[in-house]
Amino acid sequence: MTVPCRVAVVGGGRNCEHDVSIASAKAIAAALDPTHNVVALTIGRDGVWLDPDHRPLGSTPADSLAGAVRVLDTCDVLLPVVHGPLGEDGTLAGLAALAGIRCAGSGLTAGAVGMDKWLTKVVAAEAGIRTARAVLVRVDEAGVCRPGLDKLCAEIGTDVVVKPVSAGSSYGVAAARTHEQLHAAVSVAAGYDSRVLVEERLIGREVDIAVMRTASGELIVSAPLEIVAAQPDSPIFDTTTKYDGSARFLVPAPMTAAEFQQLRELAVRVFETLGCAGVARIDFFRTDIGWVLNEINTMPGMTEHSQVPRMFAALGVTYPDLLAELVAAAT
Repeated sequence: MTVPCRVAVVGGGRNCEHDVSIASAKAIAAALDPTHNVVALTIGRDGVWLDPDHRPLGSTPADSLAGAVRVLDTCDVLLPVVHGPLGEDGTLAGLAALAGIRCAGSGLTAGAVGMDKWLTKVVAAEAGIRTARAVLVRVDEAGVCRPGLDKLCAEIGTDVVVKPVSAGSSYGVAAARTHEQLHAAVSVAAGYDSRVLVEERLIGREVDIAVMRTASGELIVSAPLEIVAAQPDSPIFDTTTKYDGSARFLVPAPMTAAEFQQLRELAVRVFETLGCAGVARIDFFRTDIGWVLNEINTMPGMTEHSQVPRMFAALGVTYPDLLAELVAAAT
């Protein structure tokens, strides 16, 4: 009799995406449970690790981490489902590497680069992939921007989108069309990250696509998904729209064969350039000048109804099979 693979599914995290991560981890654990030996671990908002019964593995983050490593040492694979900083940014992949545990998904470098929206732009430019014009702003503890916002307005105008450099689920993201709105948006974004991205607002269709590397090394590209905002005049796909159920998704997104081939090639180039593994969601805008990269998510939302499972379901890949392949491809 074959012994089921023992998988540590880690959710939660010490960042703004804690609740989103908990939902993903809970759904993944339930889907893998019939075929795998699942060990569900949680990182609390305070950084303390919890065991499958939600009991602290130590009194402090450091003490509980030691307990968590002992649990991980009994597992075959670590599946990190912590979205955002201190998880998706390669932190947990680095922990797995140090502990000598196979880890599902992207490694440290791809996670770190993908989490950093500014660095993603720099790497994409070297790979010949178009991104929106943007300026990086640093906000000090006194709330002072370097460089000043007046300079930003002169360089890219006032019709912009403001984002924390390293945050997900659209937390801290806002559109701005006036100088006053820009100041307010930067202040909000700085509450999530002292580095803030101010980029020109792109006009076009928002289309996502996912790429997965299987255990055999094959790359599978999902069907594309188009985000259709509930409010046509809404300038961005913000956190509220993402999770209040008002947004509509078209899967597969309508496009010509030539458009899909271009999108597919760009997605694979992003995936390969960053050195991704497992599955990643890559977000684009279709504009008058063609496809423009928005960002990449190396650990996207992964409930059965999240975008990535929907995109693979359109290819006939079931949710349990998608997750099983992700575990099997762990390195």
